[in-house]
Amino acid sequence: MTPLANLTSLDEALPRILEQVSSVEETEVRTLTSALGCILAQDAEASINVPPTDNSAVDGYAIRMADLGGAPIPVSQRIPAGEAPPPLLPGTAARIFTGASIPEGADAVLMQEYVDASDAGISTKRPVESRQNIRPQGQDICAGDIALHSGIRLRAQELGLLASLGIDRVHVRRPVRVAILTTGDELIDPGLPPAPGKIFNTNRYTLHGLLHAMGCVVIDPGTIADTREATEQALAEAAETADLVITSGGVSVGEEDHVRTSLEVIGQVALWRLALKPGKPLAFGRIGTTPILGLPGNPAAVLVTFLMIGAPVIRRLQGLNAATVKPVYLPAGFAITRSSPRREFIRVQQVNEADTTTLRPHPNQSSGMLSSACWADGLAMIPENTMITPRTPVAFYSFSTLTS
Repeated sequence: MTPLANLTSLDEALPRILEQVSSVEETEVRTLTSALGCILAQDAEASINVPPTDNSAVDGYAIRMADLGGAPIPVSQRIPAGEAPPPLLPGTAARIFTGASIPEGADAVLMQEYVDASDAGISTKRPVESRQNIRPQGQDICAGDIALHSGIRLRAQELGLLASLGIDRVHVRRPVRVAILTTGDELIDPGLPPAPGKIFNTNRYTLHGLLHAMGCVVIDPGTIADTREATEQALAEAAETADLVITSGGVSVGEEDHVRTSLEVIGQVALWRLALKPGKPLAFGRIGTTPILGLPGNPAAVLVTFLMIGAPVIRRLQGLNAATVKPVYLPAGFAITRSSPRREFIRVQQVNEADTTTLRPHPNQSSGMLSSACWADGLAMIPENTMITPRTPVAFYSFSTLTS
């Protein structure tokens, strides 16, 4: 049997993982100014129309169309935004400003640039259509509409929409608590002097950044010693306080790789080898009801497996409506002449040349290189057993999309 024969495809593994993950049900109330990035826990129903009245889309003059075509129309009132105007007197116009309510009786607004104004009144030589430059009441949202559905991440535009409805507080799901455990006696923290046989703990800080970008609360007990006892204790303690435990390193088959074997003792392992490049060694299991995700130890492999497996798990825990993100398809600026039985995620840049965007790969795709990810805009996905010719459309995932 070949070494790749027992690998599990991403298309099989991810649904199996996600079906074992439930969203965090606890909610909290936040003001709009503190709700950015949170997951809406309840539908937001509009109690008012937006806009609340017909209003002017331009600075100009509100008129009755029936008054056009004769002598100049005298101006009888001035309507700034924020005032409730009286009805428009027949045979007159109202000076009106953008956003101001349309007076009763008016059925069009003339843009000021197209109006001839004199002491006698206003006139226009341009054709006028009924309700031109009038934004109708409820054009954006009508009272009783569901303005926003639960299960979405609140961005700046959603906060603005909620504010337009007069809503100042929202029910959101509490942030997901994620414990990160990095294992390896060879690891030391940045800031300490380099030492023989030691390397700086890259993955701890990569995971911190990724988790904060997704709105998680990070629980970090520090680097765990490479012993079975220390690994079992750290896993058990993390599972007590976190909604998800993510480890890096310790999921391969080496004598000092203890995460998978520890899970088999104090919990259970559902899956641990993926047909994924980079990132073949990966564990998924649980201790009690807490899911445990064991990522590989190489820095680029940690990044890729987190984005393709860890991020969907977190979205499911957060209660987002969609656990996975959709790629865009862009032409390959490269060739793959040898197919692989593993799905490969290549670090690429978007390159704009001659009005066309193509994807350019970093020349070194080693799983130990993180500088290539700093250079890249995202990941290009090469399916299993597939060769690519230049200009072939390939799936592209931007880093910003993958952490949204």
